[in-house]
Amino acid sequence: MGTKVEEKASKKASTQVLKKAFVTAFPFTIPIFAGFWFLGMTYGIYMNVSGFSFWYPMVMSLTIFAGSVEFVAVNLLLGAFNPLQALAMTLMINARHLFYGISMLDRFRGTGLKKIYLIFGMCDETFSINYTAKIPEDVDRGWFMFFVTLLNHFYWVFGATLGGIFGSLITFSTEGLDFVMTAMFVVIFLEQWLKEERHTSSLLGIGISLLCLIAFGADNFIIPSMIAMLGVLTLLRGGERQKS
Repeated sequence: MGTKVEEKASKKASTQVLKKAFVTAFPFTIPIFAGFWFLGMTYGIYMNVSGFSFWYPMVMSLTIFAGSVEFVAVNLLLGAFNPLQALAMTLMINARHLFYGISMLDRFRGTGLKKIYLIFGMCDETFSINYTAKIPEDVDRGWFMFFVTLLNHFYWVFGATLGGIFGSLITFSTEGLDFVMTAMFVVIFLEQWLKEERHTSSLLGIGISLLCLIAFGADNFIIPSMIAMLGVLTLLRGGERQKS
C-alpha cells in the first residue's frame, strides 16, 4: 500500500516538474513562433511550387530541422545526385553550430537522455534562448531547455506543413517574408543588451563581425567572425579567471 502511495506521489511530482518547465519555457518561444510560422510557410510554399507534395516539407522539417539547408536541399533534390556536394554544402552552411555546441557543453551537462534531442534540435533561435535565458531556480533546467527545443521544432514543422498543403492556394507575393527572422534576431539581441550589466561581449561581436564583413565579404564572413569571437572571448574569460 505504501509503495503505491509513494509511486503516485512520485508521478505527481514529476508531472508538476514537467508542467512548470513547460509553462516557463513557452513565453520565451512566442517570438520564435511568429518567425518560424511565416518562414516555415515560405519554405513549404517553395517546395510546393517546385513540384513536391506537402509531405516532403513536413518530413524534411521534422528530420533535418535546419532552415537554410532545407531551402538549399530543394535545388539538390531537383539536380543530379551528388552526395559529396550535399555534404560540403551542409557543413559550410551550418558550420556555426560547431561553436554553438562548444558554448553549450556546460549547460547540457547532467541532462541525461534529453541531451540527444537537445543537440539535434539546437537551431540558432533555440541556442539564443537556452544560452541567455535566466531560468528560475525552482524550474528544472534540463526540461526547460527540452521544451524550448521541442516547441521551436514544432513551430517549424507546423509552418512548413501548412505551406506545403496550402501553397497551391496562395496567389499573393511572399517575397520578403524571410526578413522576419532577421527582425527576430535584432529583438533577441536588444533583449540581451538590456539584461547585460556590461556590454563587452555584444560590442565585441558587432565590431568583429563588421571587420570580418569588410575583410571577407558578405558571403564568407560568418565563419571567420565566429572563430574570431570565440578566440577573443576565450582570451578575455581566461584573463578574468586569472585576476579572480
